Parts: sequence; C-alpha cells; structure tokens
Amino acid sequence: MIPAVTIPVAVIGAFIGLGFLGFSINVLTLLAVILAIGLVVDDAIVMLENIIRHKERGLSSMQAALKGSREIGFTILSMTLSLVAVFIPVMFMGGMVGRLLHEFAMTISATIIVSGIVSLMLTPMMCSRWLSDAAHGADKPKRGFMAMIERAFDAMLHGYDVSLLWCLKRKPFVLAVFLGTLVGTWGLYALIQKDFLPAEDTGRLIIYTEGGQDVSFDAMKRYQKEVADIVNSDPNVAATMSRVGAAGSRITNNAGLLFLRLKPRHARPDANINDVVQNLRRKLNKVAGIKSFVRNPPAIRVGGRLSNAQYQYTLQDLDLESLYKWAEVMAAELGKLPGFQDVTTDLKIRSPSLVVDIDRDRAGTLGIKAEEIEAVLANAFGGRKVSTIYTAANQYAVILEVAPEFQKDPEALKKLYIRAPGDRLVPLAAVATLTRGVSPLTISHQGQIPAVTISFNLAPEVSLGTAIDRVHALEREMQVPATLTTSFQGTAKVFQESLAGMGMLLALAIIVVYIVLGILYESFIHPLTILSGLPAAGVGALLALMAFDMPLTLYGFVGIIMLVGIVKKNAIMMIDFALSAQREDNLSPDEAIYQACLIRFRPIMMTTMAALMGSLPIAVGFGQGGEARAPLGLTVVGGLLMSQVITLYLTPVVYIYLDRLFPTKAIRGASGGGEPGRAPAE
Repeated sequence: MIPAVTIPVAVIGAFIGLGFLGFSINVLTLLAVILAIGLVVDDAIVMLENIIRHKERGLSSMQAALKGSREIGFTILSMTLSLVAVFIPVMFMGGMVGRLLHEFAMTISATIIVSGIVSLMLTPMMCSRWLSDAAHGADKPKRGFMAMIERAFDAMLHGYDVSLLWCLKRKPFVLAVFLGTLVGTWGLYALIQKDFLPAEDTGRLIIYTEGGQDVSFDAMKRYQKEVADIVNSDPNVAATMSRVGAAGSRITNNAGLLFLRLKPRHARPDANINDVVQNLRRKLNKVAGIKSFVRNPPAIRVGGRLSNAQYQYTLQDLDLESLYKWAEVMAAELGKLPGFQDVTTDLKIRSPSLVVDIDRDRAGTLGIKAEEIEAVLANAFGGRKVSTIYTAANQYAVILEVAPEFQKDPEALKKLYIRAPGDRLVPLAAVATLTRGVSPLTISHQGQIPAVTISFNLAPEVSLGTAIDRVHALEREMQVPATLTTSFQGTAKVFQESLAGMGMLLALAIIVVYIVLGILYESFIHPLTILSGLPAAGVGALLALMAFDMPLTLYGFVGIIMLVGIVKKNAIMMIDFALSAQREDNLSPDEAIYQACLIRFRPIMMTTMAALMGSLPIAVGFGQGGEARAPLGLTVVGGLLMSQVITLYLTPVVYIYLDRLFPTKAIRGASGGGEPGRAPAE
C-alpha cells in the first residue's frame, strides 16, 4: 500500500509539469507516464524494504523510519538523479528525432523527480505511522499465500547465495562473460534489422492509382471504378472514397486516389494491417491498364516529395539523357531486389501529344493573332466556365466545350474555325500544322537540378535499414557514373540521419550518467562498476527483438536508452551498501560486497519486477496502434531479464577487481584479499 501511493502522486505531479511546460496530453506524453509507473515505485520499494529490515531487527516504527531513510537516502538520490540524467541529451537533441522525443523525455523526467521526492519524504512518514510496532518477527506471515511467497523467496535467496559464492571463486569466468556481452552487443546490433517508425494500424489505408501516360480521362474513370469495386468487395474494408484526375496534390489526369476505412480489428478477417495491405495488392495487381499502390499511411509524415509509394530514392544529373537512362535502369534493378514492392518513378516524358504549329506569316496575312487561336482551342477543349445559372435552390456552372464525340478524335481539330476580321471564318488547318508527338507529363527538379525520384514500398519482413543497404550495394554493383548524384528523401533520409544520431545519443546518455555518478560518489571508479551491466542489458534487448522478429526502431532505441537508467539501479543498491559496510564496519571489499548482494537481493528483485510489470502492457501491444510501440516494451523487458541475471554476479566481481586496482582510501587499512565467508542473509 505504501509504495502504491507513489503512483497517483507522481502521475498528478507529471500532469502538473505538463501544464507548466505547455505540453498537451498526446501519445508520447501518455507513453512516458505509462512507462514511468513501473519506475516510480522503485524508490519507494527500496525505502520501504530498508525500513522494514531495521524494524525486523527490533526497532520501533519511528526509529526504523528515521534510521532506514537516513541510511538509504543517498542511494535513492543517486538512482533518481542518474535516471533523469539519461534523458538530458534527449531533451536537448535537435532534428526530427529530437522534436519527437522532447516531450517524452521531459514528461518521464518530471514523473521520476516527483517519485524521488515522495520516496524521500512521504514514504518514511507513512512507514512511521502505518507500520505496527509488533514484536520482532510477530508480523511475519505464518501460513497462507504470503507465507508461501516468503518460503519461495527464501529458497531463491539461498540459491543466489550458493551461486554467488561459486562465481566469486571463479572471477575470471564472470569477467569473460562480461567481455562476451560487450562483443555480443556489437554483433547483435550489426545483425538486427533497423527501421525508423514501425507500421501502425490506424484503421485507414490509401491507394494511389496510375494509368498509362496515354490514358484518357474516360478510360481512367473506368479503370478506377474497377479498382473501387474490388476494394469495396474486400471483407476488411468498411467504406471507400474514390477520386480520379488532377486535383489537390495529384497534378495529372492519369492519377487517382482511394481512401479506405477499415473495419475494427476484431471484425476483420485479417487482424494484421500488413496482411490487409498484401491481400489488396495481390487483388489489384490483376487489374489491367492501371497500377495500384496500397499504402498504410505512417503516423508521422516526415517530408519528402509526394509519390505513389512510401519511400523515395532520388537521382540527379545535369545531363538529361544520362539521367533518364539511369533512372529507368535503376528502377528496373530495384524492382528485382528481394522485398521491394511497387517500384515506380515520376519520369513521365512519353505522353502522346498533338503539336499545333502556327504559320505566323499566313495567320498575319489573314489578320489572325496567336492569342485568338489559343482562345479557340481553350474554348473547345479546356472546359472553361463561362457563366452560372442561379435557381431558387441551386446554382449551375455553364461549361463551354465541344460535344463529347469531338473530344476523342484529333481529326476534330480540322473542323475548328477562327473568326478573322470582317467576320470571316478561317479553318484552323489553314493557319496551323498539326503534328503528333510525345511530351512530358511532368518535369521534376530538386535544388534547380533535374531530378527523377524512384519510389518503392517494402514487404513486411524487410526493414528500411536493410533496404537502404541493398540499394547502396546495388549502386556499387551497377557502377553508376560519377556525374549522377543519388540520395534518399523523406522517411528514408530522416532514418539515415536518426541512425547516426542515435548512436551519439546513446553515448551521450552513458557519459552524462557517468559524470553524475562520479559527482555523487566523488570517484571515477565506482561509476564504472555501476555501468558494467549495460552490455548485458543491450544483449537482452536486442535478443528480445530478434526473438519476436521485430526491427530496432526509434521506439526500440528509446527503450535501450531507458535501460541505461534502469539497469544501473541494481548496482547502485549493492555498491552503496558495500561502501557503507567498508567505512562503518571495516569490512574487506570482498566481504562487504558479498553481504551487500545478499541484503539488497530482495529490493533488487522487487524493483525489477515492478519495472517489468510496468513495461509488459506495452510489450504485449495492447490497444490501437500498440504494435508500433511494442518494440519499446520488448527492449525494456528483454534488457531487464538479461541484466538481472548477469549483474547480480557481475557487479560484485567488477567491484572487487576495481577495488584491488584502485583501493578505496577510507578503508585502506582493511584486509581485502580473502574470499567472503557465509554471512547471514537478513
């Protein structure tokens, strides 16, 4: 009950901080609060456990609260400040990733600070008032469920005691395991697939359609209707809206767009959004005359030019002939790469056209200007609005154009007449020559340099990081000319930038934590012992993602950064107690760290279990879009499980080795070479 009070108080404090900082309640701030729930009780658990330990020695509730809080206060301060320090680089990070994670970092930091204050002030007060002053051991359960838990914990403690002694007698082996986790972290990071933001099920899909460059508007409407009929018959789709032609962001008449609203997940035959997309792709690829590009719109759009597919790869060259040649070659080769889907380009330079070449001398002789010829063509085929008819209940636009049967045949141009001076009608063929040819539908530039953008989608089993590596390998294999510049745009570009920035962010987080711990402990050595469990956490996090076939995404990287702050709590509790035992009881480092491991075993297990339970709902992926945030929970759960097993044995070994290399000045006179004996576990 006492640690549980920390949760509502910390959450209320977090929302007060949100209001003060001007943040809204959104997905990221709520995610920070949910994750913090598993962390805010840690400090209160550590404080409560230490007070109860003194109370079980015979002290009254008030005396136990005073002594226990005084003894553990610095430990809680160290854990709180070092956990907040992890997010300092995130708070001041620039770029797209910095803007995304700024509110997340500020929210979780505010929640942790409030929980630290509550643990240092409110928790000891409640312990002094609510814990009974029963005789020593009288309040321990004798039977029932709680007694069974106590017996199970005593068995775990005994097993840990035996295994810890075994490891302390084989320190080189434990150190080799530590080096193995270092190598394993780098190896797994190189092997795991990497992505920016995972696909999220928002219940919406977009289908971009594109006809041939020579398609007419009427033909495009027929193709679009055929696509819409297939989509409407799909059992996963609840409603659709279809549009064809140049409108909004679509600037050519051979383009169309469909918006799809899916049924709720429980009512769909295919609950997985990726299965819905792939099934629709297979159905729509059978429609002749039109290409369909099914997209699950990302929750966050991060720039890039509008394209049929989600990812963009741009080629630039001043030599148009070389640019157009290599654009077609690269598009064809990208389509052959495994996992690449819907590969297309914005290179549309072969649209059939009819060139009207005006004979200006002949037209001038007849008194006809070029503007008059242009006006006749616009009136005939431009669909100009010339008036509006107003009625009592509605209004109607009056469109000037030739009859539909004359709009389909270029020969109809010969039947057009231009009014010359003197009200003479001159046929268009008398003053102009009509020539069939091809011309571009669109011409693209980027930075004033001609550009062609190849867009593509990816199969669910292929991550963006893997796709980028394959494209770079293809460039080297094809030996593109030096004049051709290639680059990724939009999401792929931001992913490349964030991937480089994330490594620096993780390094900065570790450095900041090391500095904060160094200031708190007034030592350069003890922070190294505290941080020695990080490689094990990295191995556990990456193995968890690989076990569930998930790439390392932005959310997963946030989970790894959080592990930097969470994992070191175990080592802080051990080292604080060991240093205190060395100073006050004049114990050797071996004996001090041995007793610290046994005495702090209970709070370490309790705080780890609390953090695990707080992260499990996110790891399971409950709720709408939960599958996108699952990597965050998985990295925390996997990292905690792996580091929990390894750091319980690694921390004492590293502590002993470093103390022998750099003896603690305050206890230099104590003996430090022998193996620890068996100490009572309280």
